Amino acid sequence: MTVLRSIVLFALAAVAEIGGAWLIWQGVREHRGWGWMGAGVIALGVYGFVATLQPDADFGRILAAYGGVFVAGSLAWGMAMDGFRPDRWDVIGAAVCLVGVTMIMYMPRSS
Repeated sequence: MTVLRSIVLFALAAVAEIGGAWLIWQGVREHRGWGWMGAGVIALGVYGFVATLQPDADFGRILAAYGGVFVAGSLAWGMAMDGFRPDRWDVIGAAVCLVGVTMIMYMPRSS
């Protein structure tokens, strides 16, 4: 159950951070205005809070592992929201990152 909770929290964090960054991007680059940027700032704050809910207490480990989730999630977000089509190297790179997440977060540790 702890691993499932961790995975769900990583997914929520990714939606909040990537979504927040995307909202700010839309506000600035696509000239959608301050409302979009403000929503992005709020979403980024939610990301920071969600990250603290991870069962592991090591900040460095959580953020390092989340980096891999961010890479894969960013590509998926681009596909869903902007019509981005990753090439095979994008997909392979994201898969490598997710293997890294698994190793960092879920491999057995010696006490």
